[in-house]
Amino acid sequence: MHRMDMNSDLGESFGTYVLGDDEAVLRAVSSANVACGFHAGDPQVMETTVKLCARHGVSVGAHPGHPDLQGFGRRTLACTPWEAYTNCLYQIGALRAFCDAAGVPLVHVKPHGALYNQAAKDPALAEAIARAVKDAGKGLILLGLAGSAFDRAAEAVGVPYGAEAFADRGYQADGTLVPRSQPGALIHDPQEAAARVVRMATEGKVRSVEGTEIAFRPHSICFHGDTPEAVEMALAARKALEAAGVQVCSLKEVLGL
Repeated sequence: MHRMDMNSDLGESFGTYVLGDDEAVLRAVSSANVACGFHAGDPQVMETTVKLCARHGVSVGAHPGHPDLQGFGRRTLACTPWEAYTNCLYQIGALRAFCDAAGVPLVHVKPHGALYNQAAKDPALAEAIARAVKDAGKGLILLGLAGSAFDRAAEAVGVPYGAEAFADRGYQADGTLVPRSQPGALIHDPQEAAARVVRMATEGKVRSVEGTEIAFRPHSICFHGDTPEAVEMALAARKALEAAGVQVCSLKEVLGL
């Protein structure tokens, strides 16, 4: 039987600014990537989100990003490997404190936005993030783009690794994501996304915007919590996966850890 983790980027509200319907998304996914205050989130949102995850039995992961609240962490910022390491270590530690207070484990770390996309192509940045994951606590899993520099960085540093694919993002022929500024970057149709997810899980393939087939074997599939269709898309994908005989479970279970 195929197994697949479903994750979503959550806890991205800030102060009086509310983004997404986290509780509804948590009914469909098995893992949550919780913003740590740099690109989104704040201490109150972090605590609330961790407690919501605990209530729904969803695994908690840290979602560190660039220090860019105004740009939601999606603007490319110049960043040295040392800055990436220390910024990630700081954010992981903050979320771990809330997990400890709630009595739930911190399971994984997934970089956010521009930091994620930069590191996927930059081996030095990817390795710095992998080292932060290793140094933040024994057993933490690095979650990164399948077929990218994250794969090699996790192996080099010696951290457990989960390869990720995206239900709601377009792919380029080289396996990277289509930039959000370009046509084809976002998938809005829940049924289209569900069909893509089933192919990813059962065939290990996705079609790029250029029409070529990309082969990969993801362990986890992401649904962005800030998209209007997030709830409907996640529910449709879970139903389609289960109908195809794919068991939706935590990242640790998928990896056999």
